[in-house]
Amino acid sequence: MQRDLFDEEHLLFRETVREFMAREVVPHHEQWEKDGIVPREVWKKAGELGMFGFSVPEEYGGAGITDFRFNAVIVEEIIGNAASGLGFSLHNDVMAPYLVDLTDDEQKQRWLPGFVTGELITAIAMTEPGAGSDLQGIRTTAVREGDHYVLNGQKTFITNGINADLVVVVAKTDPEAGARGTTLLMVERGMDGFGRGRNLDKVGMKAQDTAELFFENVRVPVANRLGPAEGEGFIQLMNNLPQERLSIAVAAVAAAEAVLEQTIEYCRTRQAFGRSIGKFQNTRFVLAELATETEIARHYVDKCILALNAGQLTVVDAAKAKWWTTELQNKVIDRCLQLHGGYGYMMEYPVAKAWLDSRVQTIYGGTTEIMKEIIGRSFGF
Repeated sequence: MQRDLFDEEHLLFRETVREFMAREVVPHHEQWEKDGIVPREVWKKAGELGMFGFSVPEEYGGAGITDFRFNAVIVEEIIGNAASGLGFSLHNDVMAPYLVDLTDDEQKQRWLPGFVTGELITAIAMTEPGAGSDLQGIRTTAVREGDHYVLNGQKTFITNGINADLVVVVAKTDPEAGARGTTLLMVERGMDGFGRGRNLDKVGMKAQDTAELFFENVRVPVANRLGPAEGEGFIQLMNNLPQERLSIAVAAVAAAEAVLEQTIEYCRTRQAFGRSIGKFQNTRFVLAELATETEIARHYVDKCILALNAGQLTVVDAAKAKWWTTELQNKVIDRCLQLHGGYGYMMEYPVAKAWLDSRVQTIYGGTTEIMKEIIGRSFGF
């Protein structure tokens, strides 16, 4: 079916992003995977092309456009080029709402211009060694002392963790108040007591800097709190998670589409028993199933993007998109690897890297099991 999500301006923007990827990313990504990190200069070059902070008001350097289709274009081009090291979606899709919607004028002036130019790289620190999907189980604390909070704790699996200049840290300001005792604090590079641990060695996404973060008596100014009052952090997180989960779904479908296209071409050219493997009924049936499910997923995700733009994307809608598309991504890539035979297990073939990069998709942003729980609770049982 014809895809009709994008207007002409989105298609022109896609060409800009595509050229950027071909020039600045694709030739270097293999080296970045060896290094375990993407150079900061790449962020600045992307910022020069207007690839960050679409929703940031014009007075702070942004486009002042609330249209997630631009975000989707970037995600699709990154995934289509297997450039899993770029943490742009975390910056654009996850962090932007916190910095645009929850900051006061003074905070906007401090942080948004650098956010747009790529000179200020962002991250969000929720997960801890003992608390992943259960955000109410976090142990990082922030105790108010005058015009500062004293922050203590540890976070792990933090995307952009090494490069980040500004980190949203989820902390308990009232450990006895449950969800109402959570507050979001902005921790800046160079604050005393703020340390970074290992750049974690992951199964996939080798070029993406994913780190442990440590906070030992970090004095965070009250002026760095998100929101006008303490205790609003959990609600703020819940309000922004649907967009994060939709971003993951966009990536999942894009990955499935890219690997499926590569596999169809492989099946045209790969010979077995005197003919291309695409001529075997089993191959055609497998590809038919994957193509059908991927296209159906594409149209649901596109519908979710329009719903988000209209302010109508629900927590349940996003949960459905997130779990279904990420499970489908793993299914598609696994079966495509099988069709490649032994070559699919070789890292020189894109399907192998895609297989490794895809596995985390059903875990971060809320596991498949948590997504199903969210949907199940909506039935009112």
